[in-house]
Amino acid sequence: MNNRMAGKAETSAGRYEPCSGGDRMRSIAIILDEHRSLAAILHGMLYLVRAIKNDRATPDFRLFAAMVYYIDAFPERFHHPKEETYLFRLLRRRDPTAGPLLDQLHAEHRSGEVKIRELASALKRYERVGGNSFEAFADAVDSYATFHWRHMRTEEDQILPLARQHLTDSDWDEIDDAFAGNADPMLGAKVGDEYEALFRRIANLAPPPIGVGPER
Repeated sequence: MNNRMAGKAETSAGRYEPCSGGDRMRSIAIILDEHRSLAAILHGMLYLVRAIKNDRATPDFRLFAAMVYYIDAFPERFHHPKEETYLFRLLRRRDPTAGPLLDQLHAEHRSGEVKIRELASALKRYERVGGNSFEAFADAVDSYATFHWRHMRTEEDQILPLARQHLTDSDWDEIDDAFAGNADPMLGAKVGDEYEALFRRIANLAPPPIGVGPER
């Protein structure tokens, strides 16, 4: 499998080094890995859109639908709620000066829900109408990718360093358990495995060089 899907693609923000202190703060590594997974999907969508635009590929709507579903289901329903319920809540308590930045990220989470609905609608229209609606779909993909890379950069460059500086050991115990899937009453421990399986399915559907699916 190529580096984009198997290696989960570098995020535009993936420069933050997780703590090396044994098993402490393992949630930071999980957050970064989840960011890389999402970045891989976004890179894949952009690659496919460019290939279609340059007449090097024909649209695979089953693959696009799986990618959009992943973006909707994973960050919007799984990753972001855990950030807000655990990491953001505890950081706001320990460092009140982080409040405005946390408010901004909370608002971006809400904006992301709107943008993914727009992306899903653009894909459905492209599948139904065809070539005349391709540009609108391509613009929606580019808009969502740009938005989400900027969002992840803020989290990695600003929020995670503040969290390492201000959160206590007991805070990290709670956050680590949540991100490991051991203490999340909303989602349960198996949800992460389900999204990992979906990620592998997308990799198996996607053609080289972004996946290991059949050449097109």
